[in-house]
Amino acid sequence: MSKLVPPHGGKLTPVLLPESQRADALAKAKTLPVIRMTSRETSDLLMIGMGAFSPLTGFMGKADYESVVATKHLTNGLAWPLPITLSVTKERAAELTIGMEVALVDDETDTYTGILTVSDKYEYDKVAECKAVFFTDDLEHEGVKKVMAQGDINVGGSLVTFSQLGYATKYGAYYATPEQTRAIFDEKGWATVAAFQTRNPLHRSHEFLCKLGNEVCDGLFIHPIVGKLKEGDIPAETRLECYEVLLKNYFNPDKAVMRVYPMEMRYAGPSEAILHSIFRQNFGCSHILVGRDHAGVGDYYTAYQAQELFDQFKPGELLCQPLKVTAAFYCNKCEGMTTEKTCPHGKEDHLNISGTKLRGMLGKGELPPSQFSRKEVLEILVKYYKEKAAK
Repeated sequence: MSKLVPPHGGKLTPVLLPESQRADALAKAKTLPVIRMTSRETSDLLMIGMGAFSPLTGFMGKADYESVVATKHLTNGLAWPLPITLSVTKERAAELTIGMEVALVDDETDTYTGILTVSDKYEYDKVAECKAVFFTDDLEHEGVKKVMAQGDINVGGSLVTFSQLGYATKYGAYYATPEQTRAIFDEKGWATVAAFQTRNPLHRSHEFLCKLGNEVCDGLFIHPIVGKLKEGDIPAETRLECYEVLLKNYFNPDKAVMRVYPMEMRYAGPSEAILHSIFRQNFGCSHILVGRDHAGVGDYYTAYQAQELFDQFKPGELLCQPLKVTAAFYCNKCEGMTTEKTCPHGKEDHLNISGTKLRGMLGKGELPPSQFSRKEVLEILVKYYKEKAAK
């Protein structure tokens, strides 16, 4: 019997059809009316499909949507921090009827991905959603910009999905569903697992925090996002090389596992941190490392606002608990990695390299100091930035 935490809501609810049924479903989809999805909507469909967003089995109807925006809970009382929705124009919504089946097509790749049975269509307040989810309605915020560009009508309904949009092929064994990661953790005999969310190559402070999680739990789950990121973020293929070389040389292979997942970042800071906790619970994790400005962007959130939001949920609502860690860095006087909670020395003794400065050094082919990141990782990044500059 599994010793892992149960999924959110008690059971996984994947809607991805078995491979033997996917060709027939695709053929059916091509006979149906079409809704074209943004990359964010497609990524949510993939997460619902694999069961990562359990207990959701489709895009939210009006009651759940309004409950989530107002209370960060579904109508059944389960914690849920942000809407999972599909939107269309008013003109397109007028053509949809309750009970109608529609094919869902990813707009960027023109790929048929699933079939939605319409159960609801409703107007919604974009500004209210942004303030509830992102704590701002500033159009300069990456997530706000996308919500404000959505159609004016949300369409709710249950899903069946039949595509993984090439992720399973592209990432091979690194691409895993919650059912698969739970099987991996069970085979290793783990009861507690610390998840590490990342959209960046790991530098020494990330490595330090990961190993803190490894000490606290039976195992570590490094879980990079490989869905769409914002302009300037390092592509998944390069990051994967960095993760591989780091795991090979600096982590105990018996105590650390890495898999990837297809979600698109919302940059919703605290709200997204809660979502990360919920779906990591579905993947089998009992804990998630939550550090400084988790899932943030710009200066929209205070340093530890994500950690504070966890405290607003009642005990037992979130079974994947936060491991609250403070910013880590190399201290010249401590002669090692430390954090702002434990280091007594001043900032002049801390090695801090901004993202802008780091990209500048790498773009020139300069290796930042080894105290900042492992040499093997930096060599991969230097190569990437050199090739990027040459294009």
